[in-house]
Amino acid sequence: MNCTLCKNAETAPGIVTVSLNGETVVIIKNVPAEVCGNCGEYYLDSAAAQRVYVHADAAVARHAEIEVLRFAA
Repeated sequence: MNCTLCKNAETAPGIVTVSLNGETVVIIKNVPAEVCGNCGEYYLDSAAAQRVYVHADAAVARHAEIEVLRFAA
């Protein structure tokens, strides 16, 4: 797919670190994504995004301040 941010490059499969900031900071490493080779913008498929948000919601429910996780396939 063409990057919607820089519009200069195609994306390719890769691995990223997702950071979500709110009342809890959640960092999830090794998340599979489509990554732009030009600007680094990444795009998660719906299954990966759903799993990221489930982990984030669980961290908020536990009243964690900072949570660092590894995405398990």
